[in-house]
Parts: sequence; structure tokens; C-alpha cells
Amino acid sequence: MNIVVITGGSRGIGASTARECARRGLGVILTYNNQQAKAEEVVRQIVEDGGVATALRLDVGDSHSFASFRSAVERTLSNVWDVTQLAGLVNNAGYGLFNPIDSVTEAQFDGLMNVHLKGPFFLTQALLPLMMEGASIVNLTSATSRVATPGVAPYAAFKGGLEVLSRYMAKEFGERRIRVNAVAPGAVRTELGGGLNEEFEALLASQTALGRVGEPEDVARVIATLLTQDGGWINAQSIEVAGGYII
Repeated sequence: MNIVVITGGSRGIGASTARECARRGLGVILTYNNQQAKAEEVVRQIVEDGGVATALRLDVGDSHSFASFRSAVERTLSNVWDVTQLAGLVNNAGYGLFNPIDSVTEAQFDGLMNVHLKGPFFLTQALLPLMMEGASIVNLTSATSRVATPGVAPYAAFKGGLEVLSRYMAKEFGERRIRVNAVAPGAVRTELGGGLNEEFEALLASQTALGRVGEPEDVARVIATLLTQDGGWINAQSIEVAGGYII
């Protein structure tokens, strides 16, 4: 069984991706920061459906914890699956901040950078020795790096940086046949940034060619495809999963 790590797997896109990967026969290590009960509920759902999953705590904003997290992943791989390598990594964990540029504090800026750019960079570095040849990495970016949305400038800037980083990872990891792609969700019905109210959802739906906002499952299916051989010839790409948002 191939095993993947999915950060921020307790809810939203991460939880849906964990369930979708398990349905496709992958073993799942999902991470949570503060939502342990929700993470354990996702694990329970996967196990009830015949899959294999476990949850580990990880603060993606704290790069000093990554060495101990890698050790925890190694123990989990050995104890749960009797293997030593990972087949995939999904850098998904994140949070939103809706402030105009003139009101963003340095602490808020640094917090977003640590989670959305520095975290994925150094977590990938930490787990790279565990990645098998032919593994797949998926970095979650955002359609906000293409469409300027007032109030999310730092978030979008770091997601744009992660998109660029994905291409460099694909180039540098190519010798090991490790594929790296970015998936850029559009408006999705999750809890990020407090979720969507009815008025805002209607506006976003009106700006989307398919006439609705996305569901976490819409994005999860694409991520899971990239983690399996169905996506085995897709590499160094940024795939927007947004139903045709502002085209």
C-alpha cells in the first residue's frame, strides 16, 4: 500500500482529500494542529469505509518541529504499514486573513508566510528523504494569485510563491522521478477565513462559468488523481480547480 501525508487533514479540502485517497487504496497520514477531534473523526470515517489512516499533530508554521514530525512519520510508517517510504505529500494546511494591505501587521504577514510558503518549503525538505522514487507532491495554492481579490494580498502573494516553488521542486526532484504540481482552488465551501455567507457565495457563483462555488470534493478528486498513476505524466503544472472563475 502506498502511503501519503496530507497536512491540514482535519477539515475542508484536506479532509476530503484524505477520504478520496483512501477510497483509491492509499494509506493516509493526515495532520492537524488544534482540531484533534475532527481529525480523529476523519480517520474513523476512513477506517469504517475499509481504509487505513492515522492522524499526527503538526504545526506547519513551526519549522523547528519538522525533524520530530519526520521521526513520528517514520514510526507510523513502520508500526501501521510496515514500510519505510512515502508515496506522496500534500501541502494543504493553511488559513485565511482578510485585511487590506494598509492594515496588515508584520506579525500577521509573518504568520501567513510561515504557514503558506516557509512551512511547505521546509516540511518538504524534511520529508524528502522518506519519499520513494516516483512519489508525488501536491502543493495547494490559490486562484487569488491569478485574480486580485482585495483583502487577501499577503495570502495570495505567498500562494503565488508556492506556485513558483512547485516548478523548482519538480525540476530539482526530477532525477528521482518525483512529480510536483500545484493545485489552485477557486471559491470553495470550506471554513477558511470564516466560510462563505449567502450574499458572498451568490456573488462568487455569478463570477464562475459553471454557476456555483466549489465543494471540497471537487478539489480532492484532482489532488488524488495527481497522487496516483492516473496523473503519472502530469508534472510541474499549476492546475486551477475553480469551475471557470473570472475567465
